Amino acid sequence: MVRKILELSTSGFEWIDILEPTKADFIELKEKYRLHDASINDCLQIGQLPKIEEFDEYHFLIIRSIPSDLDSFSDTLTEISDRVSLFFGEKFVITVHRNKIDYIEKLTTNFPIKKLSSSKHLINHIASEALKTFENLLINKLTPRLDNYEEMVFLHKRRKGFLQQLYYIKRQIDLIRIILTLYRDIVDFFHVSAFQNIYTQDLKDAYNRCSTLYRNTAENTAQLLSIYFNIESNHTNDIMRTLTIISVFFMPLTFIVGVYGMNFKNMPELEWYYGYPAVMIMMAFLAILIYYWFRRRKWL
Repeated sequence: MVRKILELSTSGFEWIDILEPTKADFIELKEKYRLHDASINDCLQIGQLPKIEEFDEYHFLIIRSIPSDLDSFSDTLTEISDRVSLFFGEKFVITVHRNKIDYIEKLTTNFPIKKLSSSKHLINHIASEALKTFENLLINKLTPRLDNYEEMVFLHKRRKGFLQQLYYIKRQIDLIRIILTLYRDIVDFFHVSAFQNIYTQDLKDAYNRCSTLYRNTAENTAQLLSIYFNIESNHTNDIMRTLTIISVFFMPLTFIVGVYGMNFKNMPELEWYYGYPAVMIMMAFLAILIYYWFRRRKWL
């Protein structure tokens, strides 16, 4: 669906928005704005990562943002992020996306003409809003979930399903860090050029803030996994130590019972009147001796 948001006569540039794009949508636009086939093909493909390309008549960008209805159990690029392709020149902007994007819809209903007085201002604003979705995801969803899982690791005895849940968070963070790394070229394009102003500085600040926060969160997630495995390992060691102590207690007792259970004829103790209580006393003495040894070694 192709819709024209801004007219050249009223804002100084045209803004055309395309939802669920097809090749047919670009037939007229290709001729009018001299769009290259390569950028149109990139625009129609699924799964492209952020990038910026420069052509004779325009620039082509691909940015990604976090959808408002992100599923906690999503782990692929297309599930974790929405893509927006942007063609822009001095007199036009074309935005292309498969799903409805909240910050674009907000612009279409209430466009700040004074603030976004050129096509570059608009592109810079859209890129800034896309980066803010990563920050909002971290603050509103990922951080509370990580805090909850951290509590689960240290305080809860039952941690069933913890690894699966933490896997999805780790997967989402890793993919977002890849996206943010590729955002660097887009941010530099606006900030390094002669187009610098307060809005491009906001874009750079948003990028640096998101990059730092996600780097720290990735480190915290890895550390939480490491702590979890250490706790599980210690728990397993405690179980093995308990079983080992029990087996050490019963090994000599089992040996004594096995010896006297052979029932050979030439075993005088079998006919001794006090044989049974003597063996029980000896077994109790061995158990006390082993217990004392463990206590002295501080294994109990």
